[in-house]
Amino acid sequence: MLLNQDRDSVSAAETLADIENQPQQNPPEKTPTHDEPPDGGFNAWLQALLAHIVFFNTWGVANGFGIFQQYYTQTLGESQSTISWIGSVQVFFLFSVGVIAGRLTDAGHFRIVFPLGIFLQVLGLFMTSLCTTFWQIFLAQAVCLGIGNGFTFCPALAVLSQYFKKYRAFAVGLAAAGAAVGGLVYPVLINWLIFHDNVGFPWTLRSMGFIMLATYIPCLLWLKPRLPPHPSGPWIDITAFKELPFIFFTMSMFLNFWGLYFAFFYLGTFARDQAGISEPIYLLMILNGVGIFGRIMPNIVADKWTGPLNILIPLSIASSLLVYCWAAIETAAGLYVFAVIYGFIAAALQALFPAVATQMAPDPRKTGTRVGMILGIVSIANLTGPFICGELIKAGNGSYLGPQMFAGSSIFLGALMAVASRMAKTGLVFKVKS
Repeated sequence: MLLNQDRDSVSAAETLADIENQPQQNPPEKTPTHDEPPDGGFNAWLQALLAHIVFFNTWGVANGFGIFQQYYTQTLGESQSTISWIGSVQVFFLFSVGVIAGRLTDAGHFRIVFPLGIFLQVLGLFMTSLCTTFWQIFLAQAVCLGIGNGFTFCPALAVLSQYFKKYRAFAVGLAAAGAAVGGLVYPVLINWLIFHDNVGFPWTLRSMGFIMLATYIPCLLWLKPRLPPHPSGPWIDITAFKELPFIFFTMSMFLNFWGLYFAFFYLGTFARDQAGISEPIYLLMILNGVGIFGRIMPNIVADKWTGPLNILIPLSIASSLLVYCWAAIETAAGLYVFAVIYGFIAAALQALFPAVATQMAPDPRKTGTRVGMILGIVSIANLTGPFICGELIKAGNGSYLGPQMFAGSSIFLGALMAVASRMAKTGLVFKVKS
């Protein structure tokens, strides 16, 4: 019996050894995939810096339209609402072209789309320098420059999102700070060359074109997608409209941007007409300048503690309250305080919205398509918002109360939609990073 027990023990030991020597099938080996972003490193942060330049030359020009609004109102003999079409259509194309540009980027055509956008941007500025009538300026600055903006902005944002996940909000905020820098540099350049150096409108626009072309050279050399092409699938991801977080967030972004740009377009003319400020350019400089901090600091908080959507909601509410309070401001000192606070908060929203938008794509290869869809819908808000505000000023015989109430209410409703998006995404849980 002892002999049999020994044989059984040896047999069991051999069986156990055979099992241990067999190749493991469960769980399967984890192999690195292309979908895992590096979330840091020289190349990733280089992409953030290059995207900063793209924001500088797209949103920086758009945010600085207030100086053009002031100049065109004085020289073209058109109403404020008519002039606002130039800026609003430019921003409309910046967003709407994202539907096409984002899909082409996902399909592997970044090297065609991005240089085409730069060409159209520079062409638009040089053609604007030759214009003398409203419709000429509209076609060159609103249409040509706007389409070029769209073909550069959305692809750059899609490429940047491929390199970050954990620090995506900060990376997007760092890139979006370029909009504040551009919104500070370009208006100062325009104001100085036109009103002080007597360089004239044509060479001022050409100077902008040369600056834009020079700053884009590093982007042409080193900005590049990390993921392989994803050509399959439709241009519009229909499945996104079955996801409540996506639907509510798109509505939130639409309503926020419907009222957000009222101050960027009309603060200068309000300061001149209502507060008697002869040099409103300094207000616009402050409004855009503080945005450098507004686009970076909240994104650091979002990455480290709250998540971008959680911090976006209170900032959206604060922005709406500030626009309501603007209606009670009558002095220059009050306007400067408003410009500082609103410039910071509005800039934070402009940076946080793209950061959240890039999270609305579960598959990173579809980021360009999803972001392009959101921007395409939001483009309608940017097209109609400034015009509605201009018409309300005209209907109120020069009073800004109507558009102030419209902008404040629109942003507040956008904040409520952001709350709905957050609840649809995480439920009624309060302490969750989102």
